[in-house]
Formats: sequence, C-alpha cells, structure tokens
Amino acid sequence: MRNAIKMRPKDNVAIAMHDMRIGEEVIDQIVAKQEIPQAHKIALEKIPKGKPVIRYGVILGYARDTILPGEWINEDSLDLPASPDLDSLEYGLDVDEELPSPTRTSWMGYDVPNSRFAGTRNILGIQTTVQCVVGVLQVAVNRLKEQILPKYPNVDDIVVIRHGYGCGVAINAPEAKVPIRTIANIMKNPNFGGQLMVVGLGCEKLTPDKIMSAKDITDDNFLLLQNYHGFEAMIEAIMKMAEKKLQVLNQRKRVKLPLSKLAVGFQCGGSDAFSGVTGNPAAGYASDMLVKGGATTMFSEVTEVRDGVEFIARRIPNQANCNKLIKEMSWYDNYLAQGGVDRSANPTPGNKKGGLSTIVEKSMGSIAKSGTAPIAEVVSGGEIPTKHGLIFNATPAGDFTCGPMQLASGMGVEVFVTGRGTPYNLAAAPVIKVCTRTDLKEFWHDLIDVNAGSIATGEKTLAEVGTELFEFIIDTASGKKPAAESLGLFNDLVIFNPAPMT
Repeated sequence: MRNAIKMRPKDNVAIAMHDMRIGEEVIDQIVAKQEIPQAHKIALEKIPKGKPVIRYGVILGYARDTILPGEWINEDSLDLPASPDLDSLEYGLDVDEELPSPTRTSWMGYDVPNSRFAGTRNILGIQTTVQCVVGVLQVAVNRLKEQILPKYPNVDDIVVIRHGYGCGVAINAPEAKVPIRTIANIMKNPNFGGQLMVVGLGCEKLTPDKIMSAKDITDDNFLLLQNYHGFEAMIEAIMKMAEKKLQVLNQRKRVKLPLSKLAVGFQCGGSDAFSGVTGNPAAGYASDMLVKGGATTMFSEVTEVRDGVEFIARRIPNQANCNKLIKEMSWYDNYLAQGGVDRSANPTPGNKKGGLSTIVEKSMGSIAKSGTAPIAEVVSGGEIPTKHGLIFNATPAGDFTCGPMQLASGMGVEVFVTGRGTPYNLAAAPVIKVCTRTDLKEFWHDLIDVNAGSIATGEKTLAEVGTELFEFIIDTASGKKPAAESLGLFNDLVIFNPAPMT
C-alpha cells in the first residue's frame, strides 16, 4: 500500500496515508524527517520561505519558514494567500455536459400535488412559531406516538420543527428575511406531504402571516396555546388537529417516480485531508449521476467554498447566476467582517487535527462533492430552486444551519461526508453517512453507511464508490433506512438568524 497521496502533478506536497515514522519513505525516495500524523502534508521538495505550498494544483498558503523535503506541513507552517477577487470571476468556461449515466432512472417516493419534488418519507411535520411552545407540543407528540400513530401504519413519524426563533428578535430587520424564509419553506418540504400544522403561543413576533399564506391560516392548520384553558386543553387540541392530518397522510402510498422528482442535498462535516481525496469526490460522482438522470442536487456551505469560488463560477453557464453567486459571497464576506472575523475562523480544531491547514485546502476538498456538472442555479439559503440539476444553495457552513436550509429548499435525502466522524442526523429527512477513511468505517462500523476510504487504498475506484453511493441514495429515497435513522439519532434544527436580537 502506498504511504502518501499526491493529488496533482504540480503539487509540492503529499498527504500521509497513515501515521509516518522518521525515515519512512514518502514518495520517490523522499523520507519523512519527522513523525507525521495521518492525513497531514509532507513536503516533496524544498519550499523556501515565502514560496507557495501547493495541493490540488492551487496555492494553500505561503511557507512561513523554509521547508525541506520530508518535513511536516501544518497550520503553523503557512500564511494564507489573498482571498479570490469576486469582481474578476469568469463564468461558462467549464460547462461539462459529459456526465456518468445513472444505473437507475426511477425511484419509489411519495408524490405531492403542486410540489416540484416528491417525498422520501411520509411524516407529519408540526411547525412551531416560537420555542415557548415546544415543551407542551412535545408532550402532545409523545402521547400521539403512543396512542394515535399506531392506527396509521403508513405514516413514518411525527416530527416537531423546533427552533429558537420567533420571539426576542428584530422581526422587521432586513436580514430577518433569512430565518423567516427558512421556517416558511421547511413546512413545504415534500416529506410532510403538503399537510400544514402550526402551533404558536400567541404573543410572539413570528406571527402566522409571516410564514403562511392567508388561505392557509385556518383552525384546521393553526392554533395558539394561549387560547386554551389549561394544559390538558392544549394537549387535546394539538392531538385532535394532528389526528386529522394523520388520517390524510395515511392515504399516501409510494409510487414509481422519475429522478426529476428527487432532491438530494450534499454536505460535509468533521472533514479531514482525505475528504477531498475520497469522500467528497465520490459524492460528486454520485451527484453527477443524479443530475444526468434528471434529479436535483444541491451543495452549500459558503465559507467552505469561498476560496475556490472561481472554480464554481467557471461551471455557471450564464451571467445572471454568476451575479447571484457574487452577491451571495459578498453578503457573507460583509457578514463576517461585521462580526469582527474573516475566513481564517475556519477550519475547525478537528479539521486541523485531520490535516486541513487552511480554508483554501478545505474549500478545494469541499467543492469536490459538487462533481463536474454545470451549475443550473444559485439560490439563497432556504430558497426553493426553480430549476432541476446542480444547485448552489448559499447556506452557512455549520452542519446544523446548513441542514435546515437544505430541508427548506426541498431536500428529501442528505448525503453527509465525514473524515473525523459525526453522528449528525435529521428527523425530517434521512442522512447517509459517507466516511473518508477505512479506519473510521472500522471504528464506527454501525454509524457509517458508505466507506469511501477504499479509494485511497486502491481497493475500489472513484467510479465504483460513486456508483455504490448513487445506489444507496436511490434505495434510501425509496424507503431504506441509513444507520443514523435506524438508530434514532436526531439533532435539533438551528435556524440561521443574521438579524439582531432585541
């Protein structure tokens, strides 16, 4: 087995396949001059002080001091290069229409009238307008699951869309549109079957008219706890409304659908230096297969692609979407600056331990999960796409904010690539866990669904793992439970709110 991986011919570094000992050969008779942790970078040539360190064929940073062949390069070894200039982006230069063909072009899902996408699950989603109602609502849901849900075997679950927004917020601030849009569109996720159920308190700022159309604000869809005389009356009202929704949802059946009715989100978290070698490229290959078959796929995480933005722009066929990309990137640049931070706030400590030294390196690995397909549309976080194909969904990079925004955009299944490992999962949509290293698959054998580490070891090709993941996506969309869903691991939703708190 090889000891290190060099990504591109012009690279002057490789990454260690395993913890390397002093004197161990790296590549082509270059030996390790230090003990070097797995996934970390090793210099393949002398890199003088101030000269570029190159991986993926791009400059990750500049050497703070002269680095000799075989020496370890980490976050303390580099100074960041300048951030890519948004004003000089070129579009339409790499519009690749030659994509791998899907092995299947249909799946079994729940069609939703007047919805762009179909559901992968049949769930009663109960939206909240404010965190204050969650305690009461959860008691009601527990009773529903125990007493009522068994009568409706075609319904998979009852999920509370719980969040911390709704009160103590500047509801009319310009950027309040971000959380309001996300909350309003989550209710429209096809996994909820078009059934609206909203529970509010009565004194919050997030009033129903901000997240529901006037025709939908009825006693069948919306209730306020402050209108009920005591706790048991609240519980009874919630259960009565919910059972009516369950009766409708129970009539849903899986039917054969084209891939054009499927929306798949792609995200990565707990990334390491193998993410851009194995897990994310495999995800990108699967995404390309889905797009070729007519599906919609979305990748996100603005700060984790910002330093590779020129490579994204080159895959956008038209000026309008390139302008939207620039607008979203500029907004986030300004948002970070107002908070007194910049792009150096990323990577995380875990990313660095996994060999990712700078945000440039993390960006190049992150973009790999988008594959090579043309970018059909750029949407704001939580916005519903108007086109099929590959979508750039401009969300924050945090796992718990990105996931809800992809849900709001209609995602039915999420693919989550991890190098360090995370039990992250969503209750409203299944999450497929892809690991970047075989040793993580062995360590977390009951949490990982697809092992992309076999690409690094040479046991499987990128196309083989990408196709395996594609098949797993279709099976999951059609009802198969990934590991985290089977284990009942679900995280709360975090709604991104850039507006002021009051």
